[in-house]
Amino acid sequence: MPAAVRLIGLISTVCGVLASFMILAAVLITCQMIFVRAVLNQSTVWQTEVVIYLMIGATLIGLPYVQKLRGHVGVDLLPTLLPIRMRRGLSAITLAITAGMIAIMLFYGWEMWHLAWARGWKSETVMAIPLAIPYLAIPVGFALFLLQLAGDFWMVMSGAPIDDKGMAAASPTPSHEDY
Repeated sequence: MPAAVRLIGLISTVCGVLASFMILAAVLITCQMIFVRAVLNQSTVWQTEVVIYLMIGATLIGLPYVQKLRGHVGVDLLPTLLPIRMRRGLSAITLAITAGMIAIMLFYGWEMWHLAWARGWKSETVMAIPLAIPYLAIPVGFALFLLQLAGDFWMVMSGAPIDDKGMAAASPTPSHEDY
C-alpha cells in the first residue's frame, strides 16, 4: 500500500477517534443536563446547543473513518454478481460520482462557513456561539471524506486486490479472482 494511502488511512482513523470523543462528550453533557433538570430542578442554558453541535461535528468529522471501514449504507447485490474487472470498474465509477457530489458539498459548505465567519454570525441563543465554529465541521468533514475517497479511488485504479463489493480489500492478501 502506498505511503500516501496509509497516511490517508491514519488521518481517517484519527477522525474516527475524534468523532467518538465528541459523541462521548455529548453523552456526558446530556447526562449532566438530565441531572440538573431532574435532580436539581434547575433549568439548563448551554447543554442542548453544545450537544447538537458536538453530534453534528462527530457526524461530519467521522465521515472519512466510516468510509475507511466501508460502513456507509450501500447496495452490494450487483457488484457481487459481476466479474472482477467489471466490479472494479463499477467501484471506480461509484467512487468518482461520490467524490463529485462530496466536492460540491465541500464547495457550498466552505461558502457557508466563510459567510458566517466574514459576517460574524452568532447563534440566537444565550451562549451566542460564533457560527463559524460549528460550521467549520462542514468543509473540514467533507474535505477529509474527499481525501479518503481519493485514497480508495487510487487503490481501486492501481489494481490492488478488491473485495466482493469492488472496493480495495482491507487485507493485502489477494483472492483467487484477482489473478
